[in-house]
Amino acid sequence: MNLAKLSVIVPAFNEEKLIGRCLESIQMSLSASAREGLDTELIVVDNNSTDRTAEIARAAGARVVFEPVNQISRARNAGGNAASGDWLLFVDADSFPDAPLMREIIGVLSDEGVVGCGSKVRMAPLPFWGRLLLETWHAISVTCKWAAGSLVLCRAEAFGEIGGFSEKLYATEEIDFSIRLKRWGRKRGQKLKILRDNPLETSPRKMEMYSAFDVLKLFFKSILHPRATFQNRDDLDLWYDGKR
Repeated sequence: MNLAKLSVIVPAFNEEKLIGRCLESIQMSLSASAREGLDTELIVVDNNSTDRTAEIARAAGARVVFEPVNQISRARNAGGNAASGDWLLFVDADSFPDAPLMREIIGVLSDEGVVGCGSKVRMAPLPFWGRLLLETWHAISVTCKWAAGSLVLCRAEAFGEIGGFSEKLYATEEIDFSIRLKRWGRKRGQKLKILRDNPLETSPRKMEMYSAFDVLKLFFKSILHPRATFQNRDDLDLWYDGKR
């Protein structure tokens, strides 16, 4: 009897520089964490890339799904809707889960009291203001049980019933998703966990490409006014200007 089927979904827009390393990390960590009865699949959502993202993903053995509208929510939803797993694990293309973290995630799959999970993250190197910002996010994430978008695990049933990620939002969709996922779980006696022991390694490139002012302004807007701020793509160059 199967433990579960885990669908790992990687949304990717012009990620030819990092998608190979991301997929290698996922495949190696899954192999190192294999458990009897666990089935897996790996899906990359090509979010209208203009580079070699899809080609690299196919060469790595991933199934590639195409989403023509360049929006992270749509990309995640396209992957979630194409997946066949009992659980959906969304991992950003600039993130690199290791075996200890994957073992924690796989442990969640057999916990009837959990609807999903997120993870603390680590980035290096970071300037002082970047480290302060990251620790501030960790405090908020752990307290509020909000998953960082770089890694979100959820039950496929919950994903379908709450309608996936909001396509009204062009960023901070993971916070909105976490809130609705927790609400779904509470009705069934299930919680959303934030894993802390083995943080997800993710790229610090946004903090390298943009000034402290630009990053901090968007961060605090996302906390104070998430919907009003993030329903307008034109104001979100940090995510959508294509810099990689």
